[in-house]
Amino acid sequence: MTATELTSGARVATAAPAPSIRTRSRGSGASRLRALDGLRLLAALMVAAYHYGGRGGEIAGAWGASPAREFPTMAPLFAYGCLGVQIFFVISGFVICLSGWGRTLRAFVASRISRLYPAYWAAILIVTAAFALPWVAYKALAPSEVLTNLTMLQQPLGVNRVLGVCWTLWAEMRFYALFAVCVVLPGATRGRVVLFCAGWTLAAALAQAAHQPFLNVVLMPEYAPFFIGGVGLYLLHRYGARDPVAWAIVLLSWLIGQHYAVAGLWHAPSADAFSYRSTAGIIAVVTLGFALVAAVALGGLHRLNWRWLTVAGALTYPFYLVHEHLGWVVIGALHRDAGLPSYATLPLTVALMLALAWALHRWVERPLTPALKRAVDPRRP
Repeated sequence: MTATELTSGARVATAAPAPSIRTRSRGSGASRLRALDGLRLLAALMVAAYHYGGRGGEIAGAWGASPAREFPTMAPLFAYGCLGVQIFFVISGFVICLSGWGRTLRAFVASRISRLYPAYWAAILIVTAAFALPWVAYKALAPSEVLTNLTMLQQPLGVNRVLGVCWTLWAEMRFYALFAVCVVLPGATRGRVVLFCAGWTLAAALAQAAHQPFLNVVLMPEYAPFFIGGVGLYLLHRYGARDPVAWAIVLLSWLIGQHYAVAGLWHAPSADAFSYRSTAGIIAVVTLGFALVAAVALGGLHRLNWRWLTVAGALTYPFYLVHEHLGWVVIGALHRDAGLPSYATLPLTVALMLALAWALHRWVERPLTPALKRAVDPRRP
């Protein structure tokens, strides 16, 4: 299985949490980019639609039939939902550049650790406990594997994953490391960020050509253009729309990114495949993702400033951690056991997963995130 085979049940998607999405660009004062929070929620719902109705695998066992049979009209559209991952990576490039600008390396690391781990640890324990219940049909991992999963390094260590979604966290962590070493450590400047984008783009292309597994792991050619594109969009946000270098970064990233998306998700029409995504459809979704983040970056969506979008953005990460595996259990209970129709089961399952995400945010992230941040960087309030 290649790294771009997102249609497999083992390659499910999540997104790491964004830091507080605030901007101080061009002396305008601090204001939260709530539209970007809303975009994160939209991408989250896209991937949830993919996991619940746009692919085969374990979810077919939860429904008791193929999702294509349960949703004959919507399943072909749900199949495009996996591209929400690419949109998340663009958003991540934007907000990590925003978050890392002006921070010390220690403060940046503390911010990332404190945002990644509390909800992740809770999700590991909840899913493991749920799968250990005697009436649940899914097998829990061995204790040693669960403990290793708590490090978030199970994928490079070759250990089975409690959460299928954690492959995306591994990609995010590698991006954080590259950005920390190349930009945060020496200090963020426009020139240094531009050099980072140019250097990573070229290095990723060379890694693809070299066919060296280690270089592919470090430089992530198939994901790099989305992160880099987000960084370029932050430069446009910070310095204005008349920055031709930032536009060049975004355009080149989009061109390369659509190539990898098509290469990973397109296949010839086949009766044996769960779904068929057209080249035009894949390019359109990738383009829409870049365009929406660009609209936020350039102020085109500044009127979308509703407070509830902040809450929606906060729920995205815990929702992704729990929605897929626990969704199997909930769908089976509601649809197969309780007899609810599929078009009622789907939104109810999403609502229940969002409710659980709110509980994790309220009772896990709120108390533990600042405590863990202080533990890593005690010099900061």
